[in-house]
Amino acid sequence: MIELKNVTYTYPHSDRPALSNLSFMVRPGEAILVTGVSGCGKSTLIRLINGLCPHYYGGNVEGTICIDGKDNMKEKLCDISHRVGTLFQNPESQFFALGVEEEISFISECKGMHPKEIQTKLSQTAERFNLKPFLKSIIHELSQGQKQKVGLASLMMEPLKALILDEPTGNLDPEATLELAEEIKKLKAQGVAILIVDHRLYWLKDVVDKVIVLEKGKVVREGIFPDLDSEFREKYGLRKLEVTDKRLLLPVKTSSGKPIMKISKLSFSYPRQPEIITDASLEFQQGICGIFGDNGAGKTTLARLITGLNKAKSGTFQVKGKTIRQKDCLKHVAVVLQNSDHQLYMRTVFEELRASLEAAGCKGGNDAAEELLGIFDLKELRDRHPHSLSGGQKQRLVIACAFAKKPDVIILDEPTSGLDGANLKRIAGALKKLSSEGKAVLVITHDLELVDLICDTALHLPLPVQTANQPFIN
Repeated sequence: MIELKNVTYTYPHSDRPALSNLSFMVRPGEAILVTGVSGCGKSTLIRLINGLCPHYYGGNVEGTICIDGKDNMKEKLCDISHRVGTLFQNPESQFFALGVEEEISFISECKGMHPKEIQTKLSQTAERFNLKPFLKSIIHELSQGQKQKVGLASLMMEPLKALILDEPTGNLDPEATLELAEEIKKLKAQGVAILIVDHRLYWLKDVVDKVIVLEKGKVVREGIFPDLDSEFREKYGLRKLEVTDKRLLLPVKTSSGKPIMKISKLSFSYPRQPEIITDASLEFQQGICGIFGDNGAGKTTLARLITGLNKAKSGTFQVKGKTIRQKDCLKHVAVVLQNSDHQLYMRTVFEELRASLEAAGCKGGNDAAEELLGIFDLKELRDRHPHSLSGGQKQRLVIACAFAKKPDVIILDEPTSGLDGANLKRIAGALKKLSSEGKAVLVITHDLELVDLICDTALHLPLPVQTANQPFIN
């Protein structure tokens, strides 16, 4: 059981509480959803429950936080972790091992489980999460969705009293999301108390027993899904309760007119792996193209090839009819990576934007940076360190930096992971504007709401092998 009573928490060097007078309970066999706009205090709540606040981050806590009847303030962090499992928004932040098999087995080995028992549980857990083909793989070779499954599988190796899931569907394809929903129902039946933090609501209607909505660190509503009417969701920036899957309804365009970017005879393979792209030819024109496929289908790999971050085995690249070297693609293509931390280098949000503008050769960088702060609702965060932001705030920042480049092509890899409904609409509007200005916008996404809002065409992976008589894919 998870129980919070009158909890107020303030980070070190802050004069304003991140959470104020918070009280609620998650009983055994119950699942509760906590949602709200980016920066409302969801990540802080997770850190309080799993003990990272204040045991690691410091700060001041008022009130009590109990897990299975034991006060977190009186327990060591290692003891809290034995009762609470956490799947973080970025699963890479919780990995200890290099290999998949080693990572899943890590906790059990640390607790002294017999090797034969570990192997039995490992096999069962890997099958449960469709990870058997990847047990001998290196973790960094997996897709983000596959990494998320590894993180969850490692938690399932040991019995837990409580489980926290932080944006667990951010990198999962819709099919894997439904599988996760069924796993949560099984855990509830086993008596696990489950706290889910997520912006995507459509998959949770039949999963959670209660919904808590936060704003500026305070509870503004506690109830059930029917309480989240359209007026309330609009007021507090929440997402839709129902979403139509339009991925297969979007047209797949053939070559027409002059493409902005054209790639011919593209082939690629990772070391010691079979080719995942073979002789593929693609054209990208003005408009917004959704790139879809199961976890591990090669979507992020394609993005890295288009930007030159991965070196192609073969292939030719053209931008506006001019042949370019692959290593020069980044001069014409802006990219928003799946993990925003990999793209943030400066001391403040404003400096991050100004540096991006200067790199793009933009004059009047200060004024342009101020404009981007307004477009992406970042003005209040102007002087914050980028790595102190919430996941959703970081995502908006890296998208703003990509816009600063004024690219011919922009490719975004899961750009709305961790974004609330209000900022989803803000990003969608900005991408539509970019498309109307003659740019090619490529969106790798599992977010069905984003697909519904902006996508004109579709590219489905894995890519087929092209023949001489086949048109280019778009």
